[in-house]
Amino acid sequence: MVRIATRLLDRRHHNVYVVYLRNPNGDGKAGYYIGMTGLTPERRFENHKAGIKAADVVKKFGERLVPKLYEHLNPMTYGAAQVMEVELAEDLRKRGFVVFGGH
Repeated sequence: MVRIATRLLDRRHHNVYVVYLRNPNGDGKAGYYIGMTGLTPERRFENHKAGIKAADVVKKFGERLVPKLYEHLNPMTYGAAQVMEVELAEDLRKRGFVVFGGH
């Protein structure tokens, strides 16, 4: 009960995450999927792979999480996660990567 109360008071329980995608466009190049969640990144990735509220590209081509790209940012508020999701996607696109998600 204390954990729930603490979490509700804190409001920094959202996370951004990055998934490595193997050959999502069929051109031999890897890509990334950027998302945000109120769950842990690990649990959200498991849900994608299980087809629970899944992005098709992650379900089909998602290989693993890439914590070095997001771990230092989490946790955060919902609003901050919305902004960070877009910024992470834009940053990876600018570096020439194929990126899905990042709405």
